[in-house]
Amino acid sequence: MKYIVIDPVILDLGIVKIHWYGVMYLLAFLVAYLLAKYRANLNEEWSTQEIDDLIFYGALGAVLGGRLGYMMFYSLPTFLVNPLIFLDFQNGGMSFHGGFLGVLLAMLLFNRKSKKSFFQTTDFIAPLVPLGLAFGRIGNYINAELWGKVTASAWGIYSPDQSGVWAQRYPTQLFEALLEGVVLFFILWIFSKKNRPLIATSSLFLIFYGFFRFIIEFIRVPDAQLGYLAFEWLTMGQLLSFPMIVIGIYLYYKSYYLEKQL
Repeated sequence: MKYIVIDPVILDLGIVKIHWYGVMYLLAFLVAYLLAKYRANLNEEWSTQEIDDLIFYGALGAVLGGRLGYMMFYSLPTFLVNPLIFLDFQNGGMSFHGGFLGVLLAMLLFNRKSKKSFFQTTDFIAPLVPLGLAFGRIGNYINAELWGKVTASAWGIYSPDQSGVWAQRYPTQLFEALLEGVVLFFILWIFSKKNRPLIATSSLFLIFYGFFRFIIEFIRVPDAQLGYLAFEWLTMGQLLSFPMIVIGIYLYYKSYYLEKQL
């Protein structure tokens, strides 16, 4: 199968360019908002105003955290030399783990206003996130970035890397869109349809996202400026995802252990 080259810019207005990647972010927030409204209709504890505030805080945390996370985790030397590069959103550079931390911080601020507990909020938003991640990975695919390793496997797609060299590569963006997006969404959506102990849904998000990301990193090409961090296989993505798995397992155990104690 051959990659069909798509112009990452939908519309060039001269001063501003509208990118597919940016549109994917808008779709992610829209889907999260619609899912939140649906969940709120099933849960009288969430008002319309709270949902509006929740998505606003979450979107702000995801964008600012995602950008800052990329600068800190993947491009620190460049960021230290020129901190204003943080504002250069047009040329990309977003990190899931940075966005994740940004959303957690945003939820702390949201909770101060809504008077809800931290895990009450994270349990509510966990099923809203995966489909947004899928849209983001589709944006990566359109941009022809974050490809997997060269392969002779039938799973590969004949595609160009960032330097324009064509080869048969794993479409790791699509693998991530499927696992971290669609599969994770169904796991969390189905799980959270029943009454679960506090923290349980949040912990499943940590476990499965961390696990899916960790295994896909084995066939994904690491960022050129970083390469492998150790052992000729450890990537920054794995280093950041492994703690999610460990913390998720601990929180899952804690949620059900506390439930039994009560």
